[in-house]
Amino acid sequence: MNSYKRVATLFTFLVSSLLIAQGALGAVSAEEAARLKTSLTPLGAERAGNASGTIPAWDGGYTKVDPNYKDGGKRSDPFANEKPLYTITAQNMGQYSDQLSEGVKAMLKKYPDTYHLDVYPTHRTAAAPQIVYDTTFKNATQSKLVDSEGGPKPQNAEGGIPFPIPQSGAEAIWNHLTRWRAASWHASFFQYLITSDGKPVLTNDSRAAYQMPWYLPKGANDSGVFWTTRMINDGPPLRAGEGIVGRENVSADKTVVWTYLPGQRRVRRLPNGCCDTPTPASAGVMSFDELYVFSGRIDRFDWKLVGKKELYIPYNSNKVFTANAPTDLLGQHHLNPDSIRWELHRVWVVEASLVDGKRHVLPKSTYYLDEDTWSAVLAERYDAQNQLVKMLWTTPVVLPDLPGVVTVNNGFYDLLSGAWFAGDIFAGKSEQYRIMPTYKDSAFTGDALASEGVR
Repeated sequence: MNSYKRVATLFTFLVSSLLIAQGALGAVSAEEAARLKTSLTPLGAERAGNASGTIPAWDGGYTKVDPNYKDGGKRSDPFANEKPLYTITAQNMGQYSDQLSEGVKAMLKKYPDTYHLDVYPTHRTAAAPQIVYDTTFKNATQSKLVDSEGGPKPQNAEGGIPFPIPQSGAEAIWNHLTRWRAASWHASFFQYLITSDGKPVLTNDSRAAYQMPWYLPKGANDSGVFWTTRMINDGPPLRAGEGIVGRENVSADKTVVWTYLPGQRRVRRLPNGCCDTPTPASAGVMSFDELYVFSGRIDRFDWKLVGKKELYIPYNSNKVFTANAPTDLLGQHHLNPDSIRWELHRVWVVEASLVDGKRHVLPKSTYYLDEDTWSAVLAERYDAQNQLVKMLWTTPVVLPDLPGVVTVNNGFYDLLSGAWFAGDIFAGKSEQYRIMPTYKDSAFTGDALASEGVR
């Protein structure tokens, strides 16, 4: 063998070895993955309860469907008869401090007379179809993070949680982005901005179709799109007829968003539908990356997986379905505390810090991901002076017919101005979270949005 061939062979060997090593960094061993069938739940949470018994063991989740439930109609609260175990207030928050997020503490201090947490028995209701468990198990040993122009993205993963045993904050946040919420669903809802003096202003009366190609049969969508939505506004009158379509891609630079404005009678593609850009889906009140606590591309931040802790979080809050009207849920400065159920759960804590050379109006955040579902349930956002300025929140609910626990109402509290936002309010709607057959992929395009333009 001549010297050129020897060098070429050595180079090929080194490259192959490097690729194998990189793949191993993103996946876990077969022995580690086996824990998903023993000490861990199929999605990666600890099966066991905590030592004090305040968090029970996971026993398969809640899948008992209300016999009176009609598909797509108003949903019930399986725990409606339960009473709070205790209430956390500004006066007694000190004894629960270790299990309260910084945002919750700030709200208790800011509104000591009205904001409180009614704490109920913890129910680990999270569940998913067996196929989601099976694909999550496969992902554990196959999935890895690879670089792309839009930041780290999962490779060799589909149909389940990509990193059920995460090794990094970026992996954990991808679990949140691809969490189980159904493959296809439809919802009708209201959205409100509540001014600093407590006046609710309707920003949206909307209907929306959603689909996650991530959970469709293999080959249904090979373009890398993992989440799609088409939302149309029926009100208020000023915004009636507006629409937005989004296609989130694992390669974030390929994500596209279109909007339709009746006054212009044309569909436009947004040049920067991500990050701290205000989103038309909330009348510009929230940024794209604040929807459902966090959405969109992850490349502007370094993600640190801090670890797990026990935390009081909203959970099984099906009262948001059974409320008669939005006014039952909207307080002057925050959601009506009597309508929100809080439970003690284990969460993953993930910190996001702005990457050098990148720009964002809020350069630091802390996210709390429910261990059973990977949903980011609460978060805090900090400004450039490291001042806590926003608390992000959502309300997980249990859907036995799915089955699963999904996040619905979502929004923020502005801790400086006192204004706040509440999105996806189903109260008062005859249709809430309807599980749907698979939509055609063409339903989530600019052309589909154009066809709905009627004004």
